[in-house]
Amino acid sequence: MSKRTRNLITLLGIMFVCQFCAAQAITVAAAADLQFAMQDVAAQFQKETGKEVKMIYGSSGNFFQQLQNGAPFDMFFSANLDYPKKLESAGLTVSGSYYQYARGKIVVWVPNESKLDLSSGLQALMNPSIKKIAVANPGHAPYGQAAVAAMQNENIYDKVKDKFVLGENISQTASFVVSGAADVGIVALSLALSPNMKDKGRFAEIPAAEYPPIEQACVILSSSKNKGTAKQFLLFIKTAEVADTLKTYGFDVQSSPR
Repeated sequence: MSKRTRNLITLLGIMFVCQFCAAQAITVAAAADLQFAMQDVAAQFQKETGKEVKMIYGSSGNFFQQLQNGAPFDMFFSANLDYPKKLESAGLTVSGSYYQYARGKIVVWVPNESKLDLSSGLQALMNPSIKKIAVANPGHAPYGQAAVAAMQNENIYDKVKDKFVLGENISQTASFVVSGAADVGIVALSLALSPNMKDKGRFAEIPAAEYPPIEQACVILSSSKNKGTAKQFLLFIKTAEVADTLKTYGFDVQSSPR
């Protein structure tokens, strides 16, 4: 066998391995509150299996619209139950793949330099020194809907709504407060506990009884070309290992047997 032939065989082998690895990778549309938690989870999965999970973060509502129009994702992790259920009802998900993976929480968050007293929780938003309040757009972001419900429950929504700075998703909402574009924000506890925010500010958790539960679910899309890896990742999501990771970021979660 000539050297040229050996080199060609080696090159073809490398191309086959690359194509095989690419075929095993999945792309996941994930709610923005999962930005840091899912980075850890995806890294754990890749370490265990050698398979890559590419995470794309954004608003659950926007993803829902994209998925209805055939966006090329393998899985969808929503910040509510409604969007995955609607996709399931429309026949756009793999049968039996619907799984409720966590419950999120919201907090009032301010930068360390803020003098705002958070001991009164949401009532702190009534402080006249506050000019801008960051909130996720309730039109398509479940965390924004929860924030509005909590403010309405405390009878302050109509008094502060003119100060809202709306984020496209909960991650952008958090960035508004971190950057100083807003004085205070209602953000996901998972982001407040993330490496990007935990040392930059302080927060007060909003009592869960003040807003509808932020129940979150995932599905595998029927259009996925990598259903085997997607199903393997779904099983991994149900493990105690992943439950522990999600709890680290403030989620309520129950693990199930692998």
